Amino acid sequence: MKNILTFLCLALLLISCEDVVEINLEEAQPRLVVDAALQWKKGTTGEEQTIKLSRTRGFFEQEPVTVSNANITVVDANGTAFNFEEQNPGEYRTQNFIPEIDMDYTLSVEVDNQLYTAKETLKPVVSIDSIQQNNEGGFSGEDIELKAFYTDPADVENYYLFKFFVPFRAFPEFEIYDDEFNDGNSIFGLYSDEDLEPGMDIVIENHGVSQAYYNFLNILLAQAGSAGGPFETQPATVRGNISNAADEDELIFGYFSLSEVNEVLYTIEE
Repeated sequence: MKNILTFLCLALLLISCEDVVEINLEEAQPRLVVDAALQWKKGTTGEEQTIKLSRTRGFFEQEPVTVSNANITVVDANGTAFNFEEQNPGEYRTQNFIPEIDMDYTLSVEVDNQLYTAKETLKPVVSIDSIQQNNEGGFSGEDIELKAFYTDPADVENYYLFKFFVPFRAFPEFEIYDDEFNDGNSIFGLYSDEDLEPGMDIVIENHGVSQAYYNFLNILLAQAGSAGGPFETQPATVRGNISNAADEDELIFGYFSLSEVNEVLYTIEE
């Protein structure tokens, strides 16, 4: 009985000493996020395009903060304007976009009495020639490895963005390439993963991108892939090409890009 009383007293003492610690997280100013990647898939008209607007959210917020009631227009170098109408909260769409290779386009987003603009060029892309599968790939020699071969046009600077969509990941894997040392040659986009299995359908996309967008992605992917502890120097914020006409110092997340896209569906073999 004495031992039971001692245990109860000790438990009550521990409970009474428990303090609730509240952590005050500094809330950063919400930033505008512009998802404006216009893509023209080979074999389609490219008329339907979508741009999404949102704002960054607080640490404890779960739902995305969409931005409604914006006026969005894309104008080509000939002065033809394409208006994007809001279809769902924060989602704006046009049904009559006219894509043209090497055409310059200007994006205008008017929201909350602020005007945001960006300029970009629609870049072409070559088709994927073939896909090679290696079942002894990766550093371990146990990964399934895919090489998507394409032939780079000679005597022209080209920049590529590969996206690999796999069924067990929520987002595609990004890989970027240039032709500085492979001009005019047959080269490949590479993807390997130990979780790939026979019978899986993999969507592989090759995007033609501008040098500016390539440089943006190069920095972004390098930061995303860098590992550091909590006391490491935090990477600098990567600025896209979208700016506030009245406040050049305002930080806007996102990038206005235009790409011709070649898409291939590949099924993993035994």
